Amino acid sequence: MVRIYGIKNCDTMKKAFAWCDERGIAYEFHDYKKLGVPRERLVAWCQAAGWKTLLNTKGPTFRKLPPERQQIATQSAAVAVMTEFSSAIKRPVVETESGQLLVGFDPALFESFVK
Repeated sequence: MVRIYGIKNCDTMKKAFAWCDERGIAYEFHDYKKLGVPRERLVAWCQAAGWKTLLNTKGPTFRKLPPERQQIATQSAAVAVMTEFSSAIKRPVVETESGQLLVGFDPALFESFVK
């Protein structure tokens, strides 16, 4: 079983769900738009994957931030933005029971990561 974090109506999330469903992969979904993501978990994800990997700088939420908020140079600043705006977290974030982490959806990576 894997846990998939993201936002239900996101197109990338829909692709990840469909990929798992087509292969019979069991997953638990955590909608961080509704449930949020605890700061401690964001810090752990940043340590595992890097804050630049985790922060969605291409989405509308980030682009709508004032220029001074977009000037992120540290993990702490990235976590602050992602805590305040969960839509600024890349999607999906996938955790395995063994603690492995995958950020984003790429069918080839999913194939090797989610079994």
